Amino acid sequence: MKSRLIQLILIAGFLLPSLPLLAQNQTSGQSYLVYILLAVAILVFLGIVVQVSDNILAIGARQIGAENTPSRGIFPKRLPKYVDSDKAISLQKGYNILLEGNAENSLDEKVAASTFAIQPPNFVGISPIPKLMVEIGDEVKAGDPIFFDKKVPEIMYCSPVSGEVVAVNRGEKRAITEVVVLADKEMKYRDLKPVDLDKASREELVAFLLESGAWPLIRQRPFNVIAESKEIPRNIFITTFDTAPLAPDLNFVVEGKGADFQKGLDVLNKLTDGKVYLGLDGNGKTTPSKVFTEAKGVEHRWFAGKHPAGNVGVQIHNTEPILKGDKVWTLGVQDVITLGKLFTEKRFNAERVVVVAGAELKSPKYVKTYLGAKVADLVKDNLANDHVRYISGDVLSGEKKTDEQFLNIYDDQLTVVEEGDYFEMFGWLLPIKARPSVSKTFPNFLFPNLRFKADTNMHGEKRAFVVTGQYEAYLPMDIYLQHLLKNIIVNDLERMEGLGIYELVEEDVALCEFTCTSKQPLQQILREGLDMMREQG
Repeated sequence: MKSRLIQLILIAGFLLPSLPLLAQNQTSGQSYLVYILLAVAILVFLGIVVQVSDNILAIGARQIGAENTPSRGIFPKRLPKYVDSDKAISLQKGYNILLEGNAENSLDEKVAASTFAIQPPNFVGISPIPKLMVEIGDEVKAGDPIFFDKKVPEIMYCSPVSGEVVAVNRGEKRAITEVVVLADKEMKYRDLKPVDLDKASREELVAFLLESGAWPLIRQRPFNVIAESKEIPRNIFITTFDTAPLAPDLNFVVEGKGADFQKGLDVLNKLTDGKVYLGLDGNGKTTPSKVFTEAKGVEHRWFAGKHPAGNVGVQIHNTEPILKGDKVWTLGVQDVITLGKLFTEKRFNAERVVVVAGAELKSPKYVKTYLGAKVADLVKDNLANDHVRYISGDVLSGEKKTDEQFLNIYDDQLTVVEEGDYFEMFGWLLPIKARPSVSKTFPNFLFPNLRFKADTNMHGEKRAFVVTGQYEAYLPMDIYLQHLLKNIIVNDLERMEGLGIYELVEEDVALCEFTCTSKQPLQQILREGLDMMREQG
């Protein structure tokens, strides 16, 4: 792309000397003005031609299945020295939301949760009333089966901790929302007998993972559902960095767990005939952990850009996009570690390092816990304000929780922000209070490193769903998102498919929802479309 820009400048250089002839009948001042305007117009025109040509070539490459790895844009981001430029992708679109309440990279060993839950609603597509294998009062070990889906009985959903089953909470239509376990002070584990990775067949390995309780950690795209055990994925993708607001530093999280992470990668390589891709941070803030950069048996891809560059969906799209009929699997870094511990420790160890972050905490921190920890236990004696909202995950794509509820299984972040239940008169006319925003109404762009104290106020209500081009300006994917969403609303399945619905899940459009002038619930609309397509088969 740099060579194209140089060509563009050279062409403009040849054209510029002829421009004064066009203004020979003008006064001297007018002549210079015409000269400058025409030069700018030619540069802009040629830039548009180059960019459109690049996009057409990218679309053509994707249609024939060619790998799409070059840097994007006329002015690609300058990459750090440690990045392999041949495997790097520079993303031009996105936006970083900088919030107060970051946690320092140190672990607080004093915080300990005592109650945990496994939550059926965390698993997309599972029956609302799965078959329970325990009753209130039963004693369980970590890794003991708790329930299974009647439609897919071979997948076991297991307890993350040992202790007593103290509650089975239900929601609408008697659907099971939580199976709650009061944890033992000393953890007890169900003994496992892992297969020999070097000798076992794929079928034997899959059978072990299904029974061990670790299989639900593997998700499948499209639709972001639990992976189908009988399907062989085209590829498997893992992102090693998170660009969402206040997200955990996965380089810190993985410290001391390199052997388990590598063993997990070895397991994944047995599950696919394709490649295991590892997405690495190319933004240059810190050098990625050697656990990631020196991992064996994987294809490394470097990504540089603003949020959502760290989303695995964005990385898939810019590496090998999902086409109709494709199935790819994704996991988080700590999910891979859990897979590895099935073999290194011979037990289902659902231990997690979770970041508890946000401006409403006295001390944001990293804590060591297990899957599905109770919110109240994680924030005990640490609130600076009691008028807050708890979010399992980040502020863009996380789920609202009460202090009596539990972290979702795929989340390694608890965010605490101020509840924004107030009315701000003429807030859009008098932008006095500093807030995170992409709008130039606020002078945020003049202070790129300024952090904001955010709350949950939307500063307005839903408006007409008009075409603005905002989404495409912030989503680093070749997808016309607004057209896709409108076709979801009108249930046009054919156009939904043609516009790329298979490539998206909720977190991929969360930033667009933040920027939306119409204040539409984009993530909810997308999920309705995904469910519709999945039901159609």
